[in-house]
Amino acid sequence: MNDTILPRDLPTVLEARPDVRVLSLDCFDTLLWRDTHAPSDVFRVLDGPSSMQRIWAEQRARANALLRHRRNEVGIAEIYAQLLPNADADERQSMVAQELAAEARHCFGFAPVIALMRDAKARGLQVIIVSDTYLDAGQLGALIANAAGDDVRALIDLIFCSSEFGMSKGEGLLAAVIKRLGVPAQTILHIGDNRAADLIGGQKAGVQALHLKQFTETTEQRLRLEAATGAMIHVGTTPPDRHSQPHRAPIALGEPQIDDAAETLGYTTIGPVLHGFARWVHAESERLRATTDDGQVHILFLMRDGHLPRLAFDACQQGEAPTHATEISRFTATASSFRSEADVLAYLSGELGSNIEAILKQLLFKPQEIAVILRDLPKQAPFPALLRAVRSAPRMKSILARSRAFADRLAAYLRATVAPAKGDVLMLVDLGYNGSVQNRVDRILREMLNVSVAGRYLLLREQDMPGLDKIGFIDPQHYDAATLEALCGNVAVLEQLCTAAQGSVVDYTVDGTAVRSANAIKGGQSETRDAVQRGTVCYVKDASAAIVRPAGPIDLAAMRSAAVAVLARLMFLPMPQELAVLSQFQHDVNLGVQDVVPLFDPAIGRRGLRQRGLFYMRGSERMYLPAELQGEGLAVKLTLLAQKRFGLGLKYADFIDQTITLPILIADGRTVDTATITATPTHDGYYIAPIPIDDCRYAIGLQFGQLYDWVQVESVTFMPVERFLSEQQRSGLEEVVAKPTLEGIEQTAPHLYRCEDAAAFMMIPPPPRRDARPMMLAVVFRPIALRAPSMPSQPALADIGVAAAR
Repeated sequence: MNDTILPRDLPTVLEARPDVRVLSLDCFDTLLWRDTHAPSDVFRVLDGPSSMQRIWAEQRARANALLRHRRNEVGIAEIYAQLLPNADADERQSMVAQELAAEARHCFGFAPVIALMRDAKARGLQVIIVSDTYLDAGQLGALIANAAGDDVRALIDLIFCSSEFGMSKGEGLLAAVIKRLGVPAQTILHIGDNRAADLIGGQKAGVQALHLKQFTETTEQRLRLEAATGAMIHVGTTPPDRHSQPHRAPIALGEPQIDDAAETLGYTTIGPVLHGFARWVHAESERLRATTDDGQVHILFLMRDGHLPRLAFDACQQGEAPTHATEISRFTATASSFRSEADVLAYLSGELGSNIEAILKQLLFKPQEIAVILRDLPKQAPFPALLRAVRSAPRMKSILARSRAFADRLAAYLRATVAPAKGDVLMLVDLGYNGSVQNRVDRILREMLNVSVAGRYLLLREQDMPGLDKIGFIDPQHYDAATLEALCGNVAVLEQLCTAAQGSVVDYTVDGTAVRSANAIKGGQSETRDAVQRGTVCYVKDASAAIVRPAGPIDLAAMRSAAVAVLARLMFLPMPQELAVLSQFQHDVNLGVQDVVPLFDPAIGRRGLRQRGLFYMRGSERMYLPAELQGEGLAVKLTLLAQKRFGLGLKYADFIDQTITLPILIADGRTVDTATITATPTHDGYYIAPIPIDDCRYAIGLQFGQLYDWVQVESVTFMPVERFLSEQQRSGLEEVVAKPTLEGIEQTAPHLYRCEDAAAFMMIPPPPRRDARPMMLAVVFRPIALRAPSMPSQPALADIGVAAAR
């Protein structure tokens, strides 16, 4: 018979065991679960001792019990005697009471186990608890009542604790319980989460035993990474994070029933984030209703990114708070906002360097008008000319008139879909993260509809201080600027999972119908996204099904810290299974154009790491950068997380802890000189040697033979010096692939070279000259086998000249 049981199978386990007369259950992580990652995380909320002091005190108490009494088990009073050696009995008891109260707040009953207990009582079975714990039976019984309810405590006939018996289950506690009960061992079924203590210890005692398997190894790793990420994110926050994971129980119950990777991603990761957000949005809507005199609060989820948050909210509230799927994009919000020339100039000042055709489209010029303006712009430094063209009186008048008409159509759309009355509140709900739509339409909606506007966002990191009614579930009230910026940097992955499978709204008809662009995203991506969204909604519906606890206020702080840890883990430490789901995703920029970019590209990431190291990621235009680190090891990912989360101002030079002095030859067609260049490390054993060649006048000989028998050359490229020195890197931009010739070097495989002797070198002629900009040669290589020390031999200068001329 299988000795492992999944949570979903607990309620029916007795059906196949008619001989069982006693149901024996472990307590912690079986009947009672905590909403934290590890049991000791509850100690983080204690007032007085640090969590480490509490842990050390228990270790000392156990060592003292072993030394003095030859037992490993201790009671909580012995622990606090070690923690407070100079305190009196009342002070220690007060601290014990504080810990028990903290446990009661953060423990809850696991619904499948409670269902099993009710079935056992219905069958006339005795129900007992056998626990390895420093609590005594009275304390544990009270904790069960406080955490899961008096009715659950009433289902339990007897409680046996290791602290009172002086032995754990692995040391014979179950055998002592059998003797106390006076029943045949085979009539007892014992279930617990610890394989060694509950399964093996139970089998040793002769009872029927089952190991409750909470999670797969993959799930355990994901939760472990969430806790680690949360620890880094929440350093210095007040109150300190306790590694909240209220989603552990629902995931243990629901995840094994899902066999689709995309749906699993939604259930285990996006679900916990949006469930907390939905609960918070509902609390905010209630708060607004309480502070609004006579008006109604309309909950408007902004499409397209608000699509999945709305589904989650509706699933959570079950229709109690009606919502609207409202189509206002950044494009339509901006198009509605131009009331004066100052508004237009403010928009243009924020678009320096952007696509000019997209700018003109945003300013509501027609295609033929855009063509005329583009035709007259100079190719070099076109923006001043664009500004002059836009500020011409006829064009500025046209922009303002068209924007006013656009705003009228937007107002008609809202009247048709929401029908707000004077004094109502329009609560705009979105993922965030700057609230750009609200920035653009807040004034317009107040003036045209006589309403108030409130923005509520999952993630809010404003770039200025507009003074609008904006709050974020995750915002500066709870997290510093560096943390918010780190989360915003990879928000595209969340946007693509939350969005609706439709084109972005680009206009409205006069009667208030949304006009959408074509959907630029492929059908396969939409199908995958649908599966993620199904899993998300399923989690929201299941979130409370696994948890049994007395009614009380929702702990939004725990939901927030858990959501941040889950989100940051997905963004910086994604699992391979998640990346497989997201590998074909593209991201559309939602600005009224059809531009899409890959969500991530591991090949570009790997190339960038080898060429420039982790530093290259500061300027990469990839949308989901940490995904490109998959396969590069946890250390690299944690380095990126630390750099982003703490806003570390590190530069490339800070990563250099060793260099290679590479001998080179410099030829200009008439003379050949020798020199050395310093190669610096990038990643995975690779080095980069940057060699100036002025305005393409020098050929370079790389004397690898003096240093190596074998060398791996990743790339040999030319680029402008200014591009190489720029902190805003784009792999491949303005690069010219070099065409080297080999002298005494044999290529044995792609990128792999064998140097015949110390005179071997690779000659690289300069690229064709395009302009007067100084250029450089960037050589990325990895040493494979060093050459044994010897007197270096120099190639004949005549031979070098021939090679350089090839």
